[in-house]
Amino acid sequence: MDLRYEAFCFADPLFYDEQLEIGAPVDDFSQALPTPATGWVAADRGIWRSLSPEGRQLPGQGWKIHVSAGLDNARRVLVQVHEYCVEHRIAYKHLRSLMILLARNSKYAPRDGSAKLITIYPVDEDELGRVLEDLAVRLEGEHGAYILSDLRYGDGPLYVRYGGFAEQWVEHEGNRVLAIRKPDGRLVPDKREPTFSVPDWVKIPACLQSSIAARRSGDPDQFPYRVTRSLHFSNGGGVYLADPKAGGDEVVLKEARPHAGLDRAQIDAVARLRREHEVLDALAGVPGVPRAFEHFTVWEHHYLAMEYMPGTSLGNWLARNYPLTRRDTTEADLTAYAARALAVLAKVEETIEEIHARGFVFGDLHALNILIDEDDESRVSLIDFEMAATLESGSRPALGAPGFRAPADRTGFEIDEHALAALRLWIFLPLSALLELAPAKLRGIADFVERRFGLPEGYADAAVAVLASRDETAEPAPVHTELDQEKPDWPLVRKQIAEAILASATPERQDRLFPGDIEQFRFGGACFGVGAAGVLHALDVAGVGRFPEHERWLIDAVRREPPTRPGFYDGSYGIAYVLENLGHHDEASRLLASSARLVEQTTDHALEGGLAGIGLTQLHFAAARQDNEFGRQALSTAVRLAEALETAAPPGKFARAGLLSGWSGPALLFIRLFEGTGEPAWLAFADQALRRDLEECVLADDASLQVRDGATRTLPYAAIGSAGILVVAEQLARHRPDAVACESLPELRQSCRGEFVIHPGLLYGRLGLAVALGMGAEPEQRVREAIDLHLARLAWYAVPFRGGLAFPGNQLLRLSMDVTTGSAGILLALAALLDGKEVLPFLGSTPSPHTSGR
Repeated sequence: MDLRYEAFCFADPLFYDEQLEIGAPVDDFSQALPTPATGWVAADRGIWRSLSPEGRQLPGQGWKIHVSAGLDNARRVLVQVHEYCVEHRIAYKHLRSLMILLARNSKYAPRDGSAKLITIYPVDEDELGRVLEDLAVRLEGEHGAYILSDLRYGDGPLYVRYGGFAEQWVEHEGNRVLAIRKPDGRLVPDKREPTFSVPDWVKIPACLQSSIAARRSGDPDQFPYRVTRSLHFSNGGGVYLADPKAGGDEVVLKEARPHAGLDRAQIDAVARLRREHEVLDALAGVPGVPRAFEHFTVWEHHYLAMEYMPGTSLGNWLARNYPLTRRDTTEADLTAYAARALAVLAKVEETIEEIHARGFVFGDLHALNILIDEDDESRVSLIDFEMAATLESGSRPALGAPGFRAPADRTGFEIDEHALAALRLWIFLPLSALLELAPAKLRGIADFVERRFGLPEGYADAAVAVLASRDETAEPAPVHTELDQEKPDWPLVRKQIAEAILASATPERQDRLFPGDIEQFRFGGACFGVGAAGVLHALDVAGVGRFPEHERWLIDAVRREPPTRPGFYDGSYGIAYVLENLGHHDEASRLLASSARLVEQTTDHALEGGLAGIGLTQLHFAAARQDNEFGRQALSTAVRLAEALETAAPPGKFARAGLLSGWSGPALLFIRLFEGTGEPAWLAFADQALRRDLEECVLADDASLQVRDGATRTLPYAAIGSAGILVVAEQLARHRPDAVACESLPELRQSCRGEFVIHPGLLYGRLGLAVALGMGAEPEQRVREAIDLHLARLAWYAVPFRGGLAFPGNQLLRLSMDVTTGSAGILLALAALLDGKEVLPFLGSTPSPHTSGR
């Protein structure tokens, strides 16, 4: 579960979005902050509104001031800062509404941007000192959440950090990040971490010396525990394992930050921690509920020490034991798993019944709050009681896990009963999050669970009875789509997907044209992977047609805000590729020329944002324009990659292997260079690059080869995972079947044959596995059967949308239309599997179209 996605679910019930909608005038801060009549420039950019005095030049970087505030005092604080900055002609920016502030300070919002209502840009250190001194007086007594990345000034809501004023970018560990410039002119990352730090060449100004002294004055001996490991972080605080300094058993410490980690009832982490302490005291002695030891405060943070409950989360348990992710699952496997799963559910139900007997509602039952002792599966515990409440209070939890949280018409014990019913389905088919987006999927999921696992008759009906909506007046959504037919009409399906994509377009917006993954708010709405360029490419390749008004939007977007990244999927080269293919040659040339400096700075090897994608694009332009200069550029890029391959770092803790992030992307470039030059050395480099990705793979217990990600997870996907390696390895095998990397082809194919895949999409989901299986020259029968199964299971995710069919993106919480996670990628995959078309740029056509799927 990627908790970042929750913060993008506030604004729209169907699509991931930033909290841009201002709503009622009273919620729009600009109503209370009119732009000065003359001499100022105001601009809205995303969630921020900036005001700058005309003619005042700011440095590229320096000490910036952040101002924090709560929801109750945000307007008051903002008015004070606005009046001061206008009077003294100081540039600043502020969040545009209270709803945005709530979203940015919610429990699962990113910690590095939390609590910042205002950013002020002093031109030098003298102005820094004056502004801090003056605003400290104006804002005396005001409160706000602590800004973790900054140094606090005084006791109020003022914080400072050295960083960039203007946007500058540099590559760091495979990603393009915001940068600052060293005295020698080199760009280095502008660290935005949840802890205060200063670049080593920057001196602390005199006006901050007292703040530094105050920060260092804390007595570490005041903290009564020795933290041994961090377990979890959220915007509200951390969870840690710790040993008491006075001696005793290991405990779990839960931390809460004042005014931070707000839930939808606007309650902060401290209030929830106090409630959790009270609940645990009242539930003392209930088996499976941790004991609370003490609640204490150090500095401004609150802590609750409680009993350590052994085990792994039910989510991890399922990932390790779920039979449908493995190939060739037998009926005996399903029966054995069902028995274990039902036993676990029974223990959870027992604990919930004990909690109810004490008069409490747990309120937040889901797979990550249930622990299973791996040495004794009969020992099941519940954790995280911050949403619990007495039955008498009638309160409803203001936070909850997607797919498990109860609808508004459930109260009291019904809240837990709803979560238990969701859990009874989830443990056999973990798609519960999809049911919030598409409730009409409930019956189909329940019936599949009962039928596939041979569960007792009535199991599905019992779950549906609890989970189904009680609103009889609500218009029911269509339950079946064309994909639910035994033999779908695939031309109709593809037509419906295209119709939904086009119906989702928002040409009136400047930040995006088609809704997609949350990364479009980081990379921009024009790029290939999650933006308009990729969607227009997919519509064209799939034979849907050309859309001049949308192409105009793409051109205008790039002119208005030139990409700050050069990569294929995340920046300028992917957009230029699409513009060139759509006939906008001058625009493509202009974009490539403007990216030259960015390309020079790029050292990342990957296809997504690095040299592999750049080199492949250069090869494409060399062929399309018959231009040798592009060919020379491609050779130069490939040489840089070959040199980097020789000194490539060993595999890290977390996965990067695969088509987008790993060395499989460079391997693809090397193969294409061999095809163009006939030089066998390029195939040797391709083999070496693929072997580097294979170093990140482990053999699973079903003899499939998958990419290792951390200590417990393996990945079969195309973007990051074994399917991405397989796609390129199959192409190497056409030229050099005896290559060392090709020895792993059978095991890589096995990794793509599992029946269950959490997401439907191309690069992080089911259809990427199907396409990878289809890249073999002559797929064997069981491979064709696996492709058929992937196509059949696509029905699980299909959601009717404005007369067409749409699909959820990553995390299943909202629909996506992009190439990387959504419908455009699915459209490309179907064109490849059914028509033999090129699934993604540079991959070539599918060797054997999968005619049985027609």
